[in-house]
Amino acid sequence: MSFSLPKEMNAAENDTISIENQYVKKSRLTVGGYGEAVFTRNFYSDNMFRYSHADRYKDAKGHGRVDLPHVVIGLGYDFGNGWTMGSEIEFEHGGNEVAIEIEAEETGEFEHEIERGGEVTLEQFWIQKSFSEALNIRLGHIIVPVGQTNNAHIPTQFFTTYRPEGEMTIMPCTWHETGISLWGKAGKWRYEAMVIPALNSNMFNNANWVKNGSASGYEFKVANNLAGVVRIDNYSIKNLHIGVSGYIGNTFNNDIVTNEAEKYKNVKGTLMIGTFEFDYKADGLIVRGNFDYGHLNDAAIISAYNKNQNHQSFSPYPRSLVGEEAIALGGEVAYDIFHCLKRTGDRKLYAFGRYDYYDSYIPYASAITLYEWTERHVMTLGVNYYPIKQVVIKAEYSQRFLKKQYNTEPMFSLGVAYSGLFVK
Repeated sequence: MSFSLPKEMNAAENDTISIENQYVKKSRLTVGGYGEAVFTRNFYSDNMFRYSHADRYKDAKGHGRVDLPHVVIGLGYDFGNGWTMGSEIEFEHGGNEVAIEIEAEETGEFEHEIERGGEVTLEQFWIQKSFSEALNIRLGHIIVPVGQTNNAHIPTQFFTTYRPEGEMTIMPCTWHETGISLWGKAGKWRYEAMVIPALNSNMFNNANWVKNGSASGYEFKVANNLAGVVRIDNYSIKNLHIGVSGYIGNTFNNDIVTNEAEKYKNVKGTLMIGTFEFDYKADGLIVRGNFDYGHLNDAAIISAYNKNQNHQSFSPYPRSLVGEEAIALGGEVAYDIFHCLKRTGDRKLYAFGRYDYYDSYIPYASAITLYEWTERHVMTLGVNYYPIKQVVIKAEYSQRFLKKQYNTEPMFSLGVAYSGLFVK
C-alpha cells in the first residue's frame, strides 16, 4: 500500500508532509532528494575571543563562507500488501562529518569534533507496514518530528537560507534515530508515537544545549536508555495547520562508558522538550510560528560530571556546562508578490520577515559561570524566488542581537535549493 495524500488535504498540510513520505507515493520505485548551496558574508569577527573580549573586535571586517548544508538522495520502494521501504543518504556540509573547530570561549583551543561516525549519513532507512490510513508501523532509522523544523526540514519548506536558527541551535536538526514509530491519520488529525534511544548527556554543552546529544562517534548508537516521542497535528481550520510535539527520556549514563559510583545512583538526567507550532497559508500569504521549551533534570550534576570528562585528545566530549533549560521562539510572515500582480502558474516571489529568540543556556540556580552570549534575538528580511515549484533562490539580510556588552552580528546570505521526485 503506497502513501498518498487525501484529496481534502489543504495547502498548509500538504507542505508539512516531508519528502520521505513522498518517496513511496505513486509507483513501486521512487527516487527523490533535496539539496542546498549557500554563500554567507558575516560582517563580524569569528575570533574565538569575540565574546570574552568583545571590545577588541567591534570593528572587525568580517568573513565569508560557502557551504553545502544538506544534499540528500532518497530511495523508496513499494513491496505490495502494505509493505514499503524508505531511505535517505545525506551529504552534510560536503559529506565530511569529522570536523575541527575553534572553541569560542575560555582557551580558544582547536577541538576535534565528531558529529557522527563516517563521511556520509544514513539519515533514514525504514520498513513500514500500513494496515490503513489510520494505522501504520514504521521500523528502522526515522526522522524524529519534534519541533517545526524537524517536521518540515526540506529547504523548499522554509524561507531562510539556513534552517531557522533557534530550533537548529538547541536540539538535533534534522533529528533522526533508529526506533519504532506508530502513526496514522483520522479525519483532520494526524498522530505519531515513537520509541527511540535517549540522548547522551555527555555530549550536551552551553552553546547548543542538547543538540549534539544524538551524535555517536562509534559504529553504533548507545541505547542504555530509551525515550518516548509524541506528535499531534490538526488541520480542522481551512488553510491552518497546528502541531504539538513532545520528548522525554533519561540521558545520563547513556554512553559507552558509564559511571556506577554511589553518588550517581539516583542521577537520571531526565530531559523533557515540548513544542507548539502553526502555519497559515491563503491568498499568497504565509504566516508561521513556533515555541519550544526544554528542561533538563540534574543539570548541575551533569555539568560538573561533564567538565571532568576524559581529556584525551580524541575524546568526543565537549566538557562543557549545560543549562537546566533552553528556549526557542520564532515567527515569520511572507507574501507572494506575484500573487498580488495576478500572475498565475508555479512561479512565486515571496518577500518575508522573520524573528527568532533563543537561549541555549538558562543556568541552574547554583551556577557560577554564566554564558550571557547564548541569549540571542535575530531579525531577518529576505526574498524567495521560485521559478518552478521544485527550485528556490534565496537572499536575506539578518542581524543577531546579543546583550549590550557584546557586538551585534549582521550577515548576508544567498542560497539556491531544490527538492523533488526524479522517478515516481
